[in-house]
Amino acid sequence: MIPTSPADRRALIGEYVLGLLGEPEATEVRELIEADKDAARMALEWERHLLELADELPAQTPAPNTWERIQQSLGWLPAESSRSADSPAARWWNSLGLWRLTTGALALLVLLSWLPGVLRDQAPAGATYTAVLQQPGEAASPGWVVNIDAEGTLSLVSLVEDQIPEDRSVQFWTLIDPAEGPRSLGLIEPGEQVTLNAEQIGAVQAGQLFELTLEPAGGSPLDRPTGEVLYIGRAVLTASN
Repeated sequence: MIPTSPADRRALIGEYVLGLLGEPEATEVRELIEADKDAARMALEWERHLLELADELPAQTPAPNTWERIQQSLGWLPAESSRSADSPAARWWNSLGLWRLTTGALALLVLLSWLPGVLRDQAPAGATYTAVLQQPGEAASPGWVVNIDAEGTLSLVSLVEDQIPEDRSVQFWTLIDPAEGPRSLGLIEPGEQVTLNAEQIGAVQAGQLFELTLEPAGGSPLDRPTGEVLYIGRAVLTASN
C-alpha cells in the first residue's frame, strides 16, 4: 500500500529507484510514478541524488580481519594481485554479489544524505532508528529488524525461524567505530524478540552496524565475532525531533 505521508512516500520511492523493492510493491510504486507528477518528481530527485553521491564516495579499505570475514561469509575467494580474467580478483570484481553489496551500501548513503541531521557527529535528541538485518551474499533476504525508539530502547524482532545446532549460539553485535572494534550485545534465541535498554546498547548513530553471528556454545571466546555472519545491516535514521 502506498503511504499517504509525504516523507514515507519519498522513502518508498527511493527504495524503488534503488531496486530494493520486491513484487508486487515495485509494480505499485511504478504505476504511481507513471500516474502522479509529484511521485515522478521524487523519483527524478532520487536518481539525481544517487548520481551526485556516487561521484563523491571515497574509497574505503576495511581492516584485514574484517575483509577476510566478509569474503568467507559471502563465499568469495581471497583477492590476489593478479588481474587476469581468471584470477580471483577478476572474478570478485565481476561478481554480481559485489554490485549488490555496493548498491546496498550506496542505498544507505543516499538515505543518510537525504534525512536531515543524520550526518552530524551526535545523534539528534529523540531520534529513532531502524536496521534491517539481511543474509550476506547474492541471495540476501531480510531476517531480523532492529528498532531503536526515542528513549534509546532497542528491540530485535525475528522475521525467520532458523534452526541452530545445539552446540552453537547466536550472538548479537554492534559496531560504531572500526577503530574501537565490535561490541557484543549478548546471545539471542532464534525466533524470539529481544529488548535492550539504552544503557545496554549505548549511543546509536546512523550507519551503525548490527549483525548476528554463529558462535560456539556460550558465545564467542574472544571480544569479537569469530563465526559465520548470519545477518547484517546498518541503522538508518527514521525520525528525529
